[in-house]
Amino acid sequence: MIKTILFDLDGTLLNTIDDLADASNWVCERHGWPTHTVAEYKHFVGNGIPLLVERFSPAEARSPQQLAATLAEFSARYDAHKEDKTRPYPGMAQLLDQLRADGIQTAVFSNKADEFCGKIVEHYFGKGKFQIIRGSRKGVPTKPDPTGVYRLMEDLGADKATTLFIGDSNVDILTGHNAGLPALGVLWGFRGRDELLAVGADALAETPEDILAYLHNTNK
Repeated sequence: MIKTILFDLDGTLLNTIDDLADASNWVCERHGWPTHTVAEYKHFVGNGIPLLVERFSPAEARSPQQLAATLAEFSARYDAHKEDKTRPYPGMAQLLDQLRADGIQTAVFSNKADEFCGKIVEHYFGKGKFQIIRGSRKGVPTKPDPTGVYRLMEDLGADKATTLFIGDSNVDILTGHNAGLPALGVLWGFRGRDELLAVGADALAETPEDILAYLHNTNK
């Protein structure tokens, strides 16, 4: 019986890749660094913004001081343009409404900086869709470390036996499993079937309706 679902954000609820890529390449162009394709950024993201910044920065620009400056530059640019091209994936708002109607509590757990998560989720989905929206915070290891999941579940009053983790990458599947949860991989995100299966996804969803079908089969 699934009573709680923890959702990844980027590549799961929202297609954010174009805005992330645009902000990253804007920084690269300002410094005269090589830019990268959207396909490349799909593999740069997923482990938090500091690692995204490190990955798009050339090797000679990866001193701690330079990375800190680049992170601040990227964060300011992304914050100002994070809603230019980002959109919810088709059917996601309807899925969330159905989950609420079915009495399933939902939360967001992302490696995206915490200061961005609440604003962007509320912009696209409104207030009150999720019990808690949580991103990367200082002092808490990023996914796939389960520490943040444990804290989130405690705040939700969620039981490990009745909680599901949903995401689009190997990081998300590993996060769920590291926390002792089943993990469902979505195929509309940034990675794909092979990566999700390689780390042992418990189920795959090609559409949001597949998530409802999984819950129906699990909760019957």
